[in-house]
Amino acid sequence: MKLFPAIAASAAIVSLAACSAGPVEPPALTTDIWTVDSDGSELSYVTIKSGDIAETNSFETVTGSVAQNGAATIEIDLSSVSTGVDIRDERMREVLFVVADNPTATVTAQIDPAAFETLGVGDSVDQTVDGTVSIKGVEAPFQSEVTVTRVGADRVLAVSNAPIILDAGRFELTDGLAQLQELAGLPSITPVVPVSFALAFER
Repeated sequence: MKLFPAIAASAAIVSLAACSAGPVEPPALTTDIWTVDSDGSELSYVTIKSGDIAETNSFETVTGSVAQNGAATIEIDLSSVSTGVDIRDERMREVLFVVADNPTATVTAQIDPAAFETLGVGDSVDQTVDGTVSIKGVEAPFQSEVTVTRVGADRVLAVSNAPIILDAGRFELTDGLAQLQELAGLPSITPVVPVSFALAFER
């Protein structure tokens, strides 16, 4: 997945401002439902095996939306896990996540839309987001410091300021990790992983 420039959208706003007799007010972010642009978003995590070998992995498909009342729902397609090794991807899908029975992980959160209403193109605001992650039917709370930037009239980018630390034990994934460790012949797989994201929303 690639992050994106917003040159065309920004140029359009600048042109409108130049032709206007007065300042152009940015459209309110709460007038429509905002949806995740999966191709323009990135969700990655780091795994550590054998004590000190770190590897970056990602999920290729992320969908979701933010409603007018600020209710945000993000769905992660667990079958889209990408580790750079085909057999490892297969084992993650079948052994750890069991995607046949648990195709998605779900993130829910409540944000404050009013904090974004006055953002002009290129402006940013920081916000603390409290939410819940659900994997294989097991839920756990999380908190993230997020920077939201308006990159176009109809596009915003939400980026985590620091990784979110998730513990496999909180989601009852330790048995699956043990199986992965045995299949790979590894002395250890660290059950705690940092997760980072850059999510693009558009309307």
